Amino acid sequence: QVQLVESGGGLVQAGGSLRLSCAASGRTFSNYAMAWFRQAPGEERKFVAAISWTGARTNYADSVKGRFTISRDNAKNTVYLQMNSLKPEDTAVYVCAADVYGSGDRRVSKYEYWGQGTQVTVSS
Repeated sequence: QVQLVESGGGLVQAGGSLRLSCAASGRTFSNYAMAWFRQAPGEERKFVAAISWTGARTNYADSVKGRFTISRDNAKNTVYLQMNSLKPEDTAVYVCAADVYGSGDRRVSKYEYWGQGTQVTVSS
């Protein structure tokens, strides 16, 4: 069993940066691929970034590639999403997810555990 709690969201001006954190509980954290999804009002949940359970592979949505970086610190049971050069279009609730022994899939259905989300708002 894994519980995920996101933090680090907030208000930021366009062009600014935020670092999201996803703290996981459970002794098997290192066996989970981790991902970030986001959902804006009136839109479906969309893939943002993922990292394999080994940390060897990462995957990014085209819309954030080059601006966002996903990383993990298994010793701290934490996954991060560094978001740079933020745009108003990045405004959404960002949700952390976990997939047992995953490689970083883009599909929502592949993930077994989900956090409650953290709001990111980017002003123009």
